Amino acid sequence: MSEIIKTLVALDEGVDRDDIQASLPVESDIHVVGLVDGLEESWNTLQATPADLIVVACGGYSDRALFFIDGAVKQRPDRPVVVLSLQSPNGFVRRVFESGADDIIALPESPALVRFALQKAVARKQGAAVATGVALAPMICVLGPKGGTGKTVTSCNLAVSLARAGHRPVIVDLDLQFGDVGLSLGLTPDRTIHDLAKAGGTLDAEKLDAYLALHPSGARVLMAPTRPDQAAAITVEFLRDLYAALRTTNDYVIVDTPPGFTPEVIASIDGSSHICMVGMLDSLSLKNTKLGLETLELMGYENERVRLVLNRADSRVGITRDEVKDIVGRNPDVLVPSDRDIPRVLTEGTPIVMANPRSEAARSFAALADLFIVSENGDGKKNKRWRRGGSK
Repeated sequence: MSEIIKTLVALDEGVDRDDIQASLPVESDIHVVGLVDGLEESWNTLQATPADLIVVACGGYSDRALFFIDGAVKQRPDRPVVVLSLQSPNGFVRRVFESGADDIIALPESPALVRFALQKAVARKQGAAVATGVALAPMICVLGPKGGTGKTVTSCNLAVSLARAGHRPVIVDLDLQFGDVGLSLGLTPDRTIHDLAKAGGTLDAEKLDAYLALHPSGARVLMAPTRPDQAAAITVEFLRDLYAALRTTNDYVIVDTPPGFTPEVIASIDGSSHICMVGMLDSLSLKNTKLGLETLELMGYENERVRLVLNRADSRVGITRDEVKDIVGRNPDVLVPSDRDIPRVLTEGTPIVMANPRSEAARSFAALADLFIVSENGDGKKNKRWRRGGSK
């Protein structure tokens, strides 16, 4: 990496600046523009000093450091944050990643290793495009704070629709304890994300291909673990590396998430280019959908990159489509009607867009795929198609 990386080093209270300086690389592309004592003073310096990378040095567990990291990430999500810890980071690691940091390094460590870790954080944040010159594919994170809204059905039909449109999509089943993407697509979990995580080593294209199951549509799937206890092997750090690798070898990456905002889901949101929020036409689901959208806003996620899908949109539950906007705060982008064939073909492992492509439900899922295609290439012809299936 030849470009200069302007780096601001923020020192928490009680941290010896000499210890930190001894760990930082010298005469390298890591150029320290400030080594500032105190996180409050560091924050003030950050507002006036351009920086490509932030390094937060602390003695161990520090709520001040977590608050600083959270603020820095919200201010500029594209700028990496790395933590240097002078004590064992056990018990601190999870909170650090939840706050949005990209890596944590336990000191003492050699300047060479610290330099490599900092370079890796910058390359990962900017995507493999920094290191390889390859553009990153869109990554769509499918969310639904309430279970049972149809996230998996949406993810599968979206991926197959993209494949049928001539693209190369891959689904990551992030429901690490009870994922059903493989079952929904009629695929056998010979190799899973757990097997990939345990394999170790570099996540290159050839290695990834060996762990992806191929669907007849052309979509590929990285399946969830076969047992709930295997979920612990999937770390936030691994997911970040995985997403970066998948986005350089596929046209679209779709992440099917479990309910809630777990650390794994938050890391997926941070790494995504688009969000697909899935809800249903009932008061409980709409309430949770509204909370989910508000949470994304608090996380600094741009509203323009969020698409809202309403499943079973023709259900007669005393809520009209017009009232959805009043409850949720925005109109759905795509309305998927109820279809009694969906649970039947789901049991058979066939998505509705293949089983009955002329159905209104299938047309709506195809419209969702077109929406994401249009957002990438601005194809006006495809825009007309999604308007027919969507709510626009």
